[in-house]
Amino acid sequence: MKIAFAGTPEFAAQALRALIEAGHEVVLVLTQPDRPAGRGMKLTPSPVKVVALEHGIAVDQPEKLRTEEQQAALRAAAPEVLVVAAYGIILPQAVLDIPTHGCLNIHASLLPRWRGAAPIHRAIEAGDAETGITIMQMDAGLDTGDMLLKRAMPIRADATTASLHDALAALGGEMIVEALAALPDGLTRTPQPEEGVTYAHKIDKAESRIDWRRPAIELDRAVRAFNPFPGAVAELGGTTLKLWAAAPCDRQGAPGEVLQADAEGLVIACGEGALKITTAQKPGKKRQPVGDVLQGLELVPGMVCDLP
Repeated sequence: MKIAFAGTPEFAAQALRALIEAGHEVVLVLTQPDRPAGRGMKLTPSPVKVVALEHGIAVDQPEKLRTEEQQAALRAAAPEVLVVAAYGIILPQAVLDIPTHGCLNIHASLLPRWRGAAPIHRAIEAGDAETGITIMQMDAGLDTGDMLLKRAMPIRADATTASLHDALAALGGEMIVEALAALPDGLTRTPQPEEGVTYAHKIDKAESRIDWRRPAIELDRAVRAFNPFPGAVAELGGTTLKLWAAAPCDRQGAPGEVLQADAEGLVIACGEGALKITTAQKPGKKRQPVGDVLQGLELVPGMVCDLP
């Protein structure tokens, strides 16, 4: 099929690779403008742009798609279908109407649960037992279009946003190839049910601060949900640490009380139970086993950490 593709991060790049490998003619790639990144804040292309350029595909990077000028490249490409994955730019109805078969979205949740910007984070944070990929026929709403394909995947007890992202990205690539093979008449459009709608709001860095008054099981999910971005943050012994690996354990104390601080782990009491931290990061340092992180920190059993 003659395809245009719109996406930005690695999740979308995997889908683009799958389409190219399946032999589809990708006539245009839309992706967000290059952004400053890294210590030098050098302008850096998106993962989707990198894949497109590697395969000699034309790239357009409008800030928005509201005006005729911003839509001109897509109109000139005249695609049969536009595949969208984590693009980050809202598509107005005028854009949705350009492709012959409309726009198909690869969404990383089992719609209608977790519509919106951060479905992978929110599924882990909420303690969902499963998630998956929904291939959706886009309309002008926020992830409200008819469903074409849906496939579930269990969320492992140790899953992080990073690990679940990779598994879902691979599944999304497989499913969009399957969906396109069935167009135009081989897919049933199923309207989303009104029951079960939830919204995966964009991650705010302020959410990542650990509150020891919460149950340990919730904090464990928060640590995993915010890995790799933005990283769960806690004030421990006067130092701001990012927590990268932890697990709830059956110990008790006042919220924020240090119960153990050694090479085996840093155990801090929570509102219910306790959290055993095994990997953390000091400012300006790399992720390390907690025994190495504790060196130079005055954390001893009986101390009470700061509460937000």
